[in-house]
Amino acid sequence: MVAADPHQAEPIPSEARAEIDRLLQSGDLFRYTAEEGAPVSLLEKEFAELMGAKYALAVSSCSAALFLALKSLRLPRDARVLIPGFTFAAVPSSIVHAECIPVLCEVGPDYRIDIDDFSARLQKDISAVIVSHMRGHTSDMGAIMSLCNDMGIPVIEDAAHSLGTLWRGKKIGTIGRVGCFSFQSYKMINAGEGGIMVSDDADLIAQAVIMSGAYEHNWRKHAGLEAAFACWQNRLPLYNLRMSNLSAAVIRPQLPHLKRRVRDGKIGHDHVAELLETSPWISVPVPLEGEARAPDSIQFNLVELSDDQVHDFVAHAGARGVKVQVFGLSKNNARAFWNWQFLPHQEELPQTRKMLMRACDVRLPVHLIEAEREAIADALLSAIEATMNENQKAYGT
Repeated sequence: MVAADPHQAEPIPSEARAEIDRLLQSGDLFRYTAEEGAPVSLLEKEFAELMGAKYALAVSSCSAALFLALKSLRLPRDARVLIPGFTFAAVPSSIVHAECIPVLCEVGPDYRIDIDDFSARLQKDISAVIVSHMRGHTSDMGAIMSLCNDMGIPVIEDAAHSLGTLWRGKKIGTIGRVGCFSFQSYKMINAGEGGIMVSDDADLIAQAVIMSGAYEHNWRKHAGLEAAFACWQNRLPLYNLRMSNLSAAVIRPQLPHLKRRVRDGKIGHDHVAELLETSPWISVPVPLEGEARAPDSIQFNLVELSDDQVHDFVAHAGARGVKVQVFGLSKNNARAFWNWQFLPHQEELPQTRKMLMRACDVRLPVHLIEAEREAIADALLSAIEATMNENQKAYGT
């Protein structure tokens, strides 16, 4: 049995406790109460500097950031927004919420956007693109940006899983028009909930600030955007998607730990991947050239297994203390596109479906030590061996 708990996050740094206690004593949790120096405002400044972006806006979730990004692009009702078929349900949900139409494209066995299919669908009245770097796997951003720039189509990066990932030296989330990140519990920085968006586009961020809930003249507390705000006063609806000071107080002390977490996450992932690759029935997709991932989980494909064998493997791994999620075979999984029954149009993506039916997901938090990682890998290898041995006995071979 595996002793480590892969679902346990790192503890919140002790530096956060004094600020949290001060906020609780003061009751000053609303980001716009203070004239300056509110924790949310400080977080936005520090995160923008960390990412090398001009502006940042902290909000209630990454889903909220995606929604605000779409609204700030001033897309017309029923505009078509192209997304990968492998993403979390919150991404097409944000598009529907913005009164637009999600259009899905194929994803390959390496979990990245199929560029040929993407290019073909991009020609069909697409108004915007959301690239989901799903589970931290970055698609070919060079090809995607070239295609979209040639057609004048704005790109939003859903970087919920990719804080700290690089694409040819550029930080994921800063390549498109706007990048959106998550601070949900299973992300590299954990606040339970929360999100943030970054951009160099002052007009876009100014709109997002007002729509996030900067009513009356609270937008004045966002420095450097005065000119951009002037034309939007009283012209935009308020969706009240603000982050509270309490969440920002939890997040800010974790920012200095990001570099170490990224390093440890990559070491841990590559260590387990190397061990898993010793099995002929497990394949771990390799990074694209120029991609430097910041993983806190591992994904792998099961090779030449039937549905029953996949279910047996999951059961064997669970009995050994490792929870394996198979995206396409996990009931009601929010990452399986056929479960998004709220979409106005259901599309079939045979290549993506085939991948999801064999793609496995295992949490691999960065705080695990070498012995714990090896125990997880051993459990998975033992589970696949048990599964295949049972199959051989069943056929008398």
